[in-house]
Amino acid sequence: MTSQPVAATPIVYPDSDGMPMADNTKQFRAIVTIQGNLDALFRERSDVFVAGDLLWYPVEGRPDIRRAPDVMVVFGRPKGDRGSYRQWEEDNIAPHVVFEVLSPVNTLTEMAAKLEFYDIYGVEEYYLYDPDTGDMSGWQRIDGRLRVIPELDGWISPRLGVKFSRTADGIQMYWPDGRPFVSFVELQAQAEQERQRAEQERQRAERLAARLRELGIDPE
Repeated sequence: MTSQPVAATPIVYPDSDGMPMADNTKQFRAIVTIQGNLDALFRERSDVFVAGDLLWYPVEGRPDIRRAPDVMVVFGRPKGDRGSYRQWEEDNIAPHVVFEVLSPVNTLTEMAAKLEFYDIYGVEEYYLYDPDTGDMSGWQRIDGRLRVIPELDGWISPRLGVKFSRTADGIQMYWPDGRPFVSFVELQAQAEQERQRAEQERQRAERLAARLRELGIDPE
């Protein structure tokens, strides 16, 4: 009797590690603001993938080797929804830029392990932001290793084109055109201010046109 080959057990790569995206509102707001601004910055680039809190599996067959960066940016990969980022299914392209946002429960050992992971698996730029202090640290890959960026004030990300500047509230990030990163609430407030300004200009123009007509002058 010929024995039948035993089917290999499929390897499962979970889409969740069971951990929350953030531990508090301040950390969550910082993550969403960074991810949202970067997503908007590259909205017209079909080959730039921006994600937040997405599990990244760098090694096929090793679901135990994984991280879920708070924000990651990958160049050379199409936009689109994913349950996880499985590098071997993505032309073996590792995330180029990663952001982590500290929470009060993060330990030094945990953050050191994250830096080591990003160093080993090919991240080009790594930024660590503390929303409580506004401070940020950065690392850039040089000669095959992630090396600390001595000073972020005035630093321009080689990959993102984003500028980092030190303010009274800590490090502020700016679009390449000089606009600061803002939250969705701040963006909506700016849009409302612009709408009100445009409405005031429209009303002023209408009053001027009415006055000209009273004087027998065609405003057109």
